[in-house]
Amino acid sequence: MDTFALLGQGLLTAAQPMNLLYALIGVTLGTAVGVLPGIGPALTVALLLPVTYQLDAAGSLIMFAGIYYGGMYGGSTTSILLNTPGESASIITALEGNKMARKGRGGPALATAAIGSFVAGLIATLGLAFLAPIIVSFALSFGPAEYFALMILAFVTVSAAFGDSALRGLTSLALGLTLGLVGIDLQTGQARLTLTPVAKYFRELAADPAAPLHSLWESLSSLFGGISANLLDGIEVTTLAVALFAIGEALVVAAAASRTPDTIEAVKGSLWMTKEDWKRSWKPWLRGTAVGFPIGAMPAGGAEIGTFLSYSMEKNLTKHPEEFGQGAIEGVAGPEAANNASAAGTLVPLLTLGLPTSATAAIMLAAFQQFGLQPGPLLFITSPQIVWGLVASLLIANLMLVVLNLPLIGLWVRLLTIPRPWLYAGILVFATLGCIGANPSAVELGMLLLFGLMGYMLRRFGYPIAPVVVGLILGPMAEQQLRRALAISQGDPSVLVHSVLAVTLLTLAVLALVVPMILRARGRGKLLAAMASDED
Repeated sequence: MDTFALLGQGLLTAAQPMNLLYALIGVTLGTAVGVLPGIGPALTVALLLPVTYQLDAAGSLIMFAGIYYGGMYGGSTTSILLNTPGESASIITALEGNKMARKGRGGPALATAAIGSFVAGLIATLGLAFLAPIIVSFALSFGPAEYFALMILAFVTVSAAFGDSALRGLTSLALGLTLGLVGIDLQTGQARLTLTPVAKYFRELAADPAAPLHSLWESLSSLFGGISANLLDGIEVTTLAVALFAIGEALVVAAAASRTPDTIEAVKGSLWMTKEDWKRSWKPWLRGTAVGFPIGAMPAGGAEIGTFLSYSMEKNLTKHPEEFGQGAIEGVAGPEAANNASAAGTLVPLLTLGLPTSATAAIMLAAFQQFGLQPGPLLFITSPQIVWGLVASLLIANLMLVVLNLPLIGLWVRLLTIPRPWLYAGILVFATLGCIGANPSAVELGMLLLFGLMGYMLRRFGYPIAPVVVGLILGPMAEQQLRRALAISQGDPSVLVHSVLAVTLLTLAVLALVVPMILRARGRGKLLAAMASDED
């Protein structure tokens, strides 16, 4: 009953006229950007993060929730019409949905994706509302050692889950942790990795007016002095996220070889589903929700796992197996429901434990932190109005999205005709203006370009992006909890394994690192054995 009362209060907050307007703007922007080819929810959320910077905390997070869900909806549209998944979780939607579009049944495919997303989002948001208080009550028993173990689990699961190599994931994480060290150490007051010694060196060279190249040393002293001063506050998560996801992606597309022109598949016939389509879709919607939500809520979960499991389940349960691979509507309905249920599921560990389990969740964590809010069990106590307003706004955003998406499919199709050079040039301009609006500084703009180039290089050599953002966000928090635990124990490191919960979390972290490596090694062994047998 307490949950119903809190959710009711959240609905009152979310239903205020200005907050409804923020939600509407969020879902419209999220869908409009998310529907563009190659842009998934993570990039959509990163690109639009600066838009929310000037709003109050409640209005900003409500708009952000709309952007998040709108990006999820938009990804299904480009997958079905263009066969261009914006993220790995949309691959299955593209597999069957694009086949339907090629047969002139793009309308029913888009409709079952939109309605399935609405059903899954509604059920999963209610699941979030009722599950979150239980996890919060459990998480309040965490001490510094348990929180540090939880951070280690987050580091390992995010690093091992993204990409094909655990080593590359851990390398990306180490890069993010290093960036998290930049700035003033809150305990000692020392500046770390702020280029202060470099600025001091050039300042000493410029102190002698008669020295050769005096004007050069003076310019370099001024340059590095400004950089050092800006780095004292640390690296802005917003700048890093926008640079890695938006600038890096645009540079990758610009550097790619010439592509064949994208062809838009015509949406022929009615946009509405037939009676038979409804009959074949409603059970996959429910099954996809049941699969996607718990997997999204797991620390080592991921939306793509739920979509593949849902697709496999529908393929085994269908009465029309001959249609799979040729455009089966169940192959769109189930995975799309699982995808959106998983999106709500990722908010469970994010809001209750401060644990991001996906790239999008990591950027949402950055959105909280730009307003001085730290997701975790205490957030439900210190800012219940904001938290429950956010949860309730997910319900409103879902309703707005299904109303928006069905009539506006024709508009989204026209957006898909934007040429790639114009599209990614617009992304670069939008990202730059957003960064300047959030922090008007030449140094910040330089860091945006530098991190954008870093994002390009990471993609170029197959390193995952999400662990860098997670390392920057969670690294300082893990350091703080470690120092607190060691201070309580007067420097005894065994405090980190004193409690059963801490040992359990650290064991899970080891398993999350080792098990995928063993499975990959076994898979490679089987592949080599199969190749050897073929040669024989």
